[in-house]
Amino acid sequence: MMSNPQLAGHSGTDRALLVKVRDAALPALGAAFGKVLAGFDDVLFDRAEVAGASQLLFLDGMRELRRRRDEINSRFNAHLRQAWDALAAAAPQSAEDVLVGHGEGGLSLMTEHVLESQLAVRNFATILLRDWKPLLARIDRRLAWLGGVAELDAGTNPIGPEHIGVAVHEAFATCDLAAEVRLVLIKLCEREFAQLVGKVYQAVDEQLLQAGVMPEISPRPRTPPRPAAAPWPDEAVAHATEDPHQVPAWAHRFAERWGQRQTDATTAGGAAGNESGPVDSQVLLEALHELLAQTRHVREDATAAAQVAVGQQRPLSQREMMSVLSLLQATPSAALRAATGDAGESLGQRLKSEVLSGATQLGVDPSQTRLDPQDEDAIDLVGMLFDVMLDERELEGRSRELIGRLVVPFVKVAMLDRRMFVQKTHPARKLLNSLAEACEGNTGESQAERVLMGKVEEIIERLVAEFNENLAIFLTLEEEFREFLAQHRRRIEIAERRAAETQRGQEKLELARRRAAAELDKRLQADALPEAIENFLRQPWNHHLTLSLLREGDSGEGIDETLALADAVLEEVAQARRQVVERTLLQAKAPVLRKVFTSVGLHGDASAVAIEALHATLQAIAEARPDLERALPELPQVTLPTPPAQDNAGFELEEAARAEDFDHTDADRFRHMEIGTWLDFIDKDGKVQAGKLSWVSPISSRLLFVNRRGVRFCVASPEELAVMVRLERLRPHAADGAFDSAMQGVIDRLDPLTPTLH
Repeated sequence: MMSNPQLAGHSGTDRALLVKVRDAALPALGAAFGKVLAGFDDVLFDRAEVAGASQLLFLDGMRELRRRRDEINSRFNAHLRQAWDALAAAAPQSAEDVLVGHGEGGLSLMTEHVLESQLAVRNFATILLRDWKPLLARIDRRLAWLGGVAELDAGTNPIGPEHIGVAVHEAFATCDLAAEVRLVLIKLCEREFAQLVGKVYQAVDEQLLQAGVMPEISPRPRTPPRPAAAPWPDEAVAHATEDPHQVPAWAHRFAERWGQRQTDATTAGGAAGNESGPVDSQVLLEALHELLAQTRHVREDATAAAQVAVGQQRPLSQREMMSVLSLLQATPSAALRAATGDAGESLGQRLKSEVLSGATQLGVDPSQTRLDPQDEDAIDLVGMLFDVMLDERELEGRSRELIGRLVVPFVKVAMLDRRMFVQKTHPARKLLNSLAEACEGNTGESQAERVLMGKVEEIIERLVAEFNENLAIFLTLEEEFREFLAQHRRRIEIAERRAAETQRGQEKLELARRRAAAELDKRLQADALPEAIENFLRQPWNHHLTLSLLREGDSGEGIDETLALADAVLEEVAQARRQVVERTLLQAKAPVLRKVFTSVGLHGDASAVAIEALHATLQAIAEARPDLERALPELPQVTLPTPPAQDNAGFELEEAARAEDFDHTDADRFRHMEIGTWLDFIDKDGKVQAGKLSWVSPISSRLLFVNRRGVRFCVASPEELAVMVRLERLRPHAADGAFDSAMQGVIDRLDPLTPTLH
């Protein structure tokens, strides 16, 4: 049991609880790190295969990890134990001091690779803090109280992001790794380890809450907003007509939450809450502004906030704001362009920084000015809107860059007309919905995709060039792009039909191959056959039977003829083994044999040579002279296309489906789903792609889903789809459009940060 005499004023029960939390948290973190570490050498091996000149560096790194795995785990765990012991002694250790202390003589004495490693683990810590900030804030306060210290933060909490980053740095510090290999490992920690750390944080917070440590700081339990965002299609009202006077779906959900929060507050103060009524747009906007104000200190870095606030006297006027934004719209800074490709940086924060910097070009002293609160809210809302859209939508490469160029114009719209956020028919939001639909998943692989992206680029270039303060440009461009999309959708219908025909052909081929393989296996179960006979059955005969099955289906003259040929050849082998050979039998089957050999590219004399080889082999068997057997001539490389593996949108589900690890009610729902139904597929990175049910196979009962360009991206059985539901990788499609879906994401991100009302 760890003693802690420095816990003045705390009971032995508190000290025992601190030990209990340590004994739960540190082994869990160590096990999580060990789990991801075990997979790193495989990743390095994969990297080595494509690393070109750097291949040996990754292979050496892989061997180094295997050799030092126990030491790496030990060093990781040792640092966290050291940090925890410092808390137990009421003298929390600064992670930054530990990290910088490696230089011993100052930063100038550090090697370049050590500096790069330190920067990488700091970035890893930043990502952890971003993902789990509200939860970590509670753990900081609870552990500080339990440890008898004034406060803890991200740098002094022994299991906080900074110390975990230092532990990762320490773990690999003694390994002989190339700099690029070391950075890859730390990057892998960001991808693989961060989520596991979050689960430990949740467990620690729950343990402290259950033990009664500061229960008042826990948020009220609330129903998760997203899983029930839309009913399954067979429970929904199909083709609902949009009422232009209604506010968006996200606004209704937010209004309910906000109304409940206000009711809780007034009830706590002794007043009764108001009954819910129609959602008023103005009230909704005010609630949004209040929510932004309440969460700003949690969302923003304290140092950055201080830099903005210190010494500023007057807000930038709207004219000044519009002038700065117009400059950024015409020539966005490199930092702003880079922010659209960096999932770890807030677009809103970057844009506010760029606005204040850009004000100097107007002759404004940034130390004497600040952002008007309403303008800051507009930037925050639009920035978070695009953060969510870029995070959750399948927008990569050029698509991401183009959508990112819309950030500044939409900030200007938000400042000029706040109704954009709550009016479903606002032309700006309709244009964004259409552009996002065109960009989502568009990799430019087909001519149609490239034409569409070309039109998107044209529309955005015109918007950036022509939008000043007249919102009419959005209406003009939205109408033009809508007409273009109508023509494009007709091409999509053609692509969709081709996808279904291709899938149908592939399944027919797969079925024909299985039937041919079964017929072949049935005929090869007897005694071993001479090589020439077996090769004949396995190659040209099997190929010809597959083609016959493709042409005729389950039965037909060609199928019967081909099967009879195999049986006749096998009978000829049996007779030869009884020293009986009738050349007339092969002569009688010569027309069919020629068909078989022709189907694999042997024509005329070549097919005659092949038939003669079969007869010579039979004659050799009859004479018990295996030395006289003759091999078939070399066959041309003629093969049928191999059906591609069922892609399942990146999900490995077959094993789970075989284990029946799914809800049969879900599977039955998918069996009866109507063609044209849309679902949302969610990949392992949280990206969402809408898929439309385009075709159901009468052969395998698989369901074919296409993306918004009519391209196949998922073929799955009802059971596999049910597994996706269980794994929360598939959900009903909410037809709110990209704007409303992103606004719902903004509310979901802001809501957990809102202070609990008492």
